[in-house]
Amino acid sequence: MREVIMGYQGEMSLKGLNRNQFESTMMKILRYRLKTVGKFRVYCTQSTFYMEPEEEDIDMDLAFERVSKVFGLAALSRAVVCEKDFDTICQTAEDYLGDSLHGIKTFKVEARRSDKTFPMTSPELMRELGAYLLGRHNYLRVDVKNPQFKVIVEIRDYGAYIHGPKIPGEGGLPVGTSGRALNMLSGGIDSPVAAYRMAKRGLGLDHIHFASPPYTSERAKLKVKALAQLITPYTGSTNLFVVPYTKPQEYIRDNAPDVLFTVLMRRSMMRIANIIARKQGCEALVTGESLAQVASQTVKALQCTDAAQDLPILRPLIGMDKTEIVETARHINTFETSILPYEDCCTIFTPPHPKIRPELSEILEAEAGMPGLAELEAEATEATERIRLRITDDVEFEG
Repeated sequence: MREVIMGYQGEMSLKGLNRNQFESTMMKILRYRLKTVGKFRVYCTQSTFYMEPEEEDIDMDLAFERVSKVFGLAALSRAVVCEKDFDTICQTAEDYLGDSLHGIKTFKVEARRSDKTFPMTSPELMRELGAYLLGRHNYLRVDVKNPQFKVIVEIRDYGAYIHGPKIPGEGGLPVGTSGRALNMLSGGIDSPVAAYRMAKRGLGLDHIHFASPPYTSERAKLKVKALAQLITPYTGSTNLFVVPYTKPQEYIRDNAPDVLFTVLMRRSMMRIANIIARKQGCEALVTGESLAQVASQTVKALQCTDAAQDLPILRPLIGMDKTEIVETARHINTFETSILPYEDCCTIFTPPHPKIRPELSEILEAEAGMPGLAELEAEATEATERIRLRITDDVEFEG
């Protein structure tokens, strides 16, 4: 039997005149994801991406796992292809899915006939194939409303494709079709989820992390690297920029009003991130901020933060509560790493009672009293370390 993977378009199919660009990007992504598994022929027709192995003994379980996290696919199937002949379809369905019909009580057959030259209509094919399978598995009964298993036949241009229930995909748009941004990756629960949600909207991502040794440890840096690596199945290969931020942070601590420390630090980070983003060709910054979650995430504080630089700041979690964010973190397998107890620089020197409604005028006044901050930010930017992370790399950090 010739097994293939089928990926079904969702939102991409609504893109009109731009659709070919989205499909072309998706095929490049799929080829790259499958490259280390084996040789595949990847093509698109009738709003479906086909991934056909061109070598024997390819690990189809691994191949399916690799493409199941690709944004832009609403659903996926592993299917077998056979001739568009009813007897062949019946035998192939039994050979491929017969084992799946053991141990269940109800099933149904669904048929779709995009090739209208096939002599049987979809209802006829469903009825006759269902009768054939009932003859082979007489303990079954048909339940068209809530079956335990579906046998699906799609009569398409290049053959009959037979498979079980479709597996939901991640949806969204192919990564890279919406531009590129720099994600502020802190090491907490929120920022990997922010990266996931923006990648789902087609945004290519790099990450930036601010480290403040000796207040933050090498283990904290490795934890952030692990988080960036864990989300590469969704974001694709990426860069992690690690900024040595100790001196600017100490300078702000020593020269600014205590209650304004957090907002002043966030503005400083944004200015550094802006410079690195532009060098990377990024068009926006991404943060994991959620409205009113902490003192630096009130409307007034965010207003002051935004004014520090001129790139758009995207906040995909702004209206989410912590329960929703944690649920997504578990889905993308970052939660357990995120909660490991290693300090990040956003939590050190935090004042006990930060001002939650700062005015931009007082922030600018405080910055005017720190003439040495710009030079320290420039030095930190120049000393930034770049770490390249690929989808195929292993996560080395174990907590």
